[in-house]
Amino acid sequence: MTSEKLVCTSCKQDITNDNGRVIMPCPKCGEETIIRCSKCRKIAVKYKCDKCGFTGPN
Repeated sequence: MTSEKLVCTSCKQDITNDNGRVIMPCPKCGEETIIRCSKCRKIAVKYKCDKCGFTGPN
């Protein structure tokens, strides 16, 4: 079994063991995976979809 390293889309930190993280498809295109750490979610740090350019949170 291989474990994939998870990196926050906003801060680029390893969040593999972050229990408050969220992994979701891009709200606009649905093709890119957005990964957010609990800290960036809490302070509402912006993220950008590399595929379509969508930025959030709004």
